[in-house]
Amino acid sequence: MSSSLINKYNVAGPRYTSYPTVPYWNQETFSLNSWKSSLIQSFNESNANEGISLYIHLPFCESMCTFCGCTKRITKQHSVESIYINAVLKEWSLYMELFNARPIIKELHLGGGTPTFFSPENLNRLITGILRRAKLADHYEFSFEGHPNNTTKEHLQALYDVGFKRVSYGVQDYNIKVQKAIHRIQPFEHVKRATELAREVGYTSVGHDIIYGLPFQTIDHVKETILKTKALLPDRLAFYSYAHVPWQKGNGQRGFKDEDLPSAQLKREQYELGKKLLAEVGYIEVGMDHFALASDTLYQSMAEGNLHRNFMGYTASKTQAMIGLGISAIGDSWYGFAQNEKQLEAYYHLLEENVLPVYRGHILNEEDLVIRKHILNLMCRFKTSWSDKSLYFNNLPKVLNKLTEMEHDGLVNINSNTIEVTKKGQPFVRNVCMAFDLLLQRNQPNTQLFSMTV
Repeated sequence: MSSSLINKYNVAGPRYTSYPTVPYWNQETFSLNSWKSSLIQSFNESNANEGISLYIHLPFCESMCTFCGCTKRITKQHSVESIYINAVLKEWSLYMELFNARPIIKELHLGGGTPTFFSPENLNRLITGILRRAKLADHYEFSFEGHPNNTTKEHLQALYDVGFKRVSYGVQDYNIKVQKAIHRIQPFEHVKRATELAREVGYTSVGHDIIYGLPFQTIDHVKETILKTKALLPDRLAFYSYAHVPWQKGNGQRGFKDEDLPSAQLKREQYELGKKLLAEVGYIEVGMDHFALASDTLYQSMAEGNLHRNFMGYTASKTQAMIGLGISAIGDSWYGFAQNEKQLEAYYHLLEENVLPVYRGHILNEEDLVIRKHILNLMCRFKTSWSDKSLYFNNLPKVLNKLTEMEHDGLVNINSNTIEVTKKGQPFVRNVCMAFDLLLQRNQPNTQLFSMTV
């Protein structure tokens, strides 16, 4: 890939796990009641025919990883587990009061933080408590994020026993200098052990998360990590660019200097090398920054045209309604978004008052909904169309005009009612989506809100 294209298009931009993106949510038109109404509408429209998704945020970690921008609480006091689980189950019960039928759960994901901070017994109690008031879809998928250093066979078995068949392990990089910089020390042997244990228990999909563009990371470091990953052959991979967002409060990205980070050109070379090495053993690129073997449901979903993207990233199945439980978790009714309180104490207080612990959100208007569909199409299928009149919107000519230069650069093909991202343009799909992002264009930020696109 030419350095001129990288220099031209390497700008700050969203990863588009939602539209509108969080900084552009309209607080003036949002209320807790409007969120409840949008969720009830979505639940009634979709529960019986496709089910709902659940994202549960488990925020506790025993140590800080300096590459992480997630909401977490650092502690070694495991007495916090039971209190937090009680709160999450209380939040779930408040949502149950909104619905006229038992939820049918199609997808459930435990994220963090470090879900395996919690004991196997407490994780079992959490999921059992959730399922006690719900049904399961015919083809449901439960998954969790495991830390290779502390995921035990007991963790894996306890979650397997309540329906989990997929686990993803955060690997990041195997080089010790890089690991020290991001404060995430984990030997290859730990990842190997955790991967093999999952397969031994019966997990059908084991994933690894790898990051390129980390401080002090070189081409050789990425090659070493990919070669070790190939030896374990996980079913799917997230191989994504480090998001350097040190301005976000509390994200811990202070363990290194900006000059310790690879250049945009080097980052792209790291990705292209990793992609080449992965292809040699059968990994297929899925959407943006993801890879899967042909036997994995993520690839099969892409091949069938059903790939979906939400706040959990790419998923093999789509649900219209997603409920987020736990601090900072985001729910999505399709018609609206809602994010929970990020402070643990505020989250507990609202639940004690029998109030859903939502502190901000957005209700989508008609323009938002149409643009959301286009961005979802581009992120999941690298193309979108407005041949259906319902997908045409008044500002589409303005969007097409912004894409003219990308077409000239060979990144997109524009036809009478279709846009398709070319192979050359796929690394810049975030930039293509930004042309559709009218809220971003109408209110350009004075300070940097997003990570760089390359």
